[in-house]
Amino acid sequence: MMLSITHHPFGNGHPYAISADQRNPVFPVAGDPLWLGAVTQGDVKSVTCEFVIDGHAESIACERASEADRNADAAANAGGEGHLAEAQESSLHGEDDAWQTTIADIRGGENLRYRFVAVGENGEQSSTDWEDCVACAWVPLDQCPIASLEVHADGMTAIRPLQVQALSDGSTARRMRFALPLQPDEHVVGFGERYDSLDQRGLTPDVIVFEQYKNQGAAHRTYFPMPFAHVIGGVGWGFYLHTSRRMWCDVGSSDSSMMMIEAETGEDGHLVLDLYQGSPVQVLTAFLNETGRAKKLPDWVHRLWASGNEWNTQELVMSRMNQHRDEHIPVGVVVIEAWSDEEGITIFRDAHYAVNESGGPRHGDDFSFDSTGAWPDPKAMIQELHDRGIKVILWQIPLLKSEETFAAEHQSHGLQVICDGNAMVREGYAVREQDGEAYHNRAWWFPKALMPDLSTDEGRAWWAAHRRDLVDDFDIDGFKTDGGEHAWGRELRYNDGTRGDDGNNLNPVRYARTYCELLESCGKAPVTFSRSGFAGSQPYGAFWAGDENSTWEAFRASLRAGLSAAACGVVYWGWDLAGFSGSVPTAELYIRAAAASVFMPIMQYHSEFNNHELPLRDRTPWNIAEQNGDVDVVAQFRELVELRERLVPYLSHAAETAVESDRPLMRALFFDHAQDSRIWDHPYEYQLGDDLLINPVCEEGASELSTYLPERVAGGAWIDVWSGESHAPGSSVLNDVSGRTAIPVFCAAAAWDNLKHMFME
Repeated sequence: MMLSITHHPFGNGHPYAISADQRNPVFPVAGDPLWLGAVTQGDVKSVTCEFVIDGHAESIACERASEADRNADAAANAGGEGHLAEAQESSLHGEDDAWQTTIADIRGGENLRYRFVAVGENGEQSSTDWEDCVACAWVPLDQCPIASLEVHADGMTAIRPLQVQALSDGSTARRMRFALPLQPDEHVVGFGERYDSLDQRGLTPDVIVFEQYKNQGAAHRTYFPMPFAHVIGGVGWGFYLHTSRRMWCDVGSSDSSMMMIEAETGEDGHLVLDLYQGSPVQVLTAFLNETGRAKKLPDWVHRLWASGNEWNTQELVMSRMNQHRDEHIPVGVVVIEAWSDEEGITIFRDAHYAVNESGGPRHGDDFSFDSTGAWPDPKAMIQELHDRGIKVILWQIPLLKSEETFAAEHQSHGLQVICDGNAMVREGYAVREQDGEAYHNRAWWFPKALMPDLSTDEGRAWWAAHRRDLVDDFDIDGFKTDGGEHAWGRELRYNDGTRGDDGNNLNPVRYARTYCELLESCGKAPVTFSRSGFAGSQPYGAFWAGDENSTWEAFRASLRAGLSAAACGVVYWGWDLAGFSGSVPTAELYIRAAAASVFMPIMQYHSEFNNHELPLRDRTPWNIAEQNGDVDVVAQFRELVELRERLVPYLSHAAETAVESDRPLMRALFFDHAQDSRIWDHPYEYQLGDDLLINPVCEEGASELSTYLPERVAGGAWIDVWSGESHAPGSSVLNDVSGRTAIPVFCAAAAWDNLKHMFME
């Protein structure tokens, strides 16, 4: 093998793992050591880093990076057992020939020029290009004319940014940081969808879109961050940092009296900070005025959604829907994930068609289907499901497999998707590298796939045109817009002028928008189902909490995720009830999770692919019953879904009210009771609309559960919906929850006469 050595200063863009061939930090900081890495191929005897600091030349011998150094984050990112775990873990394993060195004591403003030189066993040499960078230093903002912080405070005087500094190399500001004061009795909620805690005080959330496969709460990572938060308990305020770049926060962790904010800046070194004062609803309204608010979705989104990744044939889909019918369990939506060839995600698997070498859009009559294929007549299947009152959602991902993908997967097919990809690149609708070449996905899922550039109207229209036949000709009702986290690298280029550092976080916003616009242009409601997002995602469809295990802790983490997402303006939200990954949940976990999901905006079950191995891992109630040997599961699940059906009118009206008023549909108690310190002892209680208070049972083996009933803004008592008993506001009620379907639910007394028919039939 020919001797070679490579170094990429920015690495592969993974936000939580250092590439073996990168510079860390990317922008050197005075007083901090600078780590440099390179990767070699061939028989290498030694590697040297040659560098020049302000005209003074030196060289230092590099050492081989240990396997432990290269793979330190692999296990954490893999998320444990599951069909995607191995792919994610293997993507983080370092190269066999990785080399590293460290340069210390660089001073601010010093110019650093360096390269790596590899020497082979036979004396041959190979070197990288010379790289140039300037060491940065943190300086007070008033001493850094190239940076500025614009603050919009709307008359606030109590809250002002403190200790404002810029990270500057003398000609460019790379980051800015500042402090916001925190009072001892204040709580901080927000930063998008958060799995680790509703109250982020004492934690260090960062704001970057990332695909954490399971265990998001333990890893403190999220698919759906936002640079926005509420501060509750004191005067009442919140903030929104106008940026789509990465942001880091220290919410009283280092200094309990301060919330430290640090964010990357653009070429102009400018940031805009909005400070809002008022109630949580007023703060949220101000934020949504800037970023957009949800649109009302049709009533059917509040019915049961059924899904399984192994439902990969027409026969299996109809079998599951038939069993729902036979078990008298109403289902309103079927999500079909494994319907396509998983190449372009545009054509039903086993369809017959002529390859369109131009890569242009296709139409329904371009396809024919074999009676022995996986989908003998998808159009007729969809029509039959519609006749039964079941809507159909198809899975998507914003990637297009390429020749490089097939080579990585040791496959040789995919002629149509290669033609599509060539057209996307040729016509300028692919995300690009800094040198103008098409970006190939660096993440672990669909590796080396092309990514559409959805930053412009033209790019979104091009991508949507290749999926329009699914709506116009096959009559599907929406899309599960999975993924959206695959843009890695600050150097990427988008057609709207954004780069990777300010465009990557916006990809999931643009992605869901593309499909919502497609559906609306076809006369359909904009029903998308996304797991990733950012500030500005709120107007585009519904969301779910992403990949999770079937555990009690994942149940609680998902509850925290839903409440924190709602606090940031997400109206339509759900989760894979009882988790989607691993062995099926216990009967207790499944029914407890289903009972909670009855009282969430979206009620959905889903299961991960497991090669159809027995025992099946379907999360259908009958499979849960069979695997647990518990005959009561089906009847209990039916009872809960029937209750859900009765709740649909309430949920639909409450969602409309949420859209109009900015009072979240599924909202933590602080929205209505910000000054009541007792609510923080009940982090899983929430209101569902204006009239219902829910307290999910999310602890294994629970037989009693205390429910706190806060004072109502409009006054009046709380009614236990199962007994009809009235309880005074400000009291705590000890509920008997020994029955698996039991869940404490209370109704505002003023609304009880209108709602009691749903609970006391």
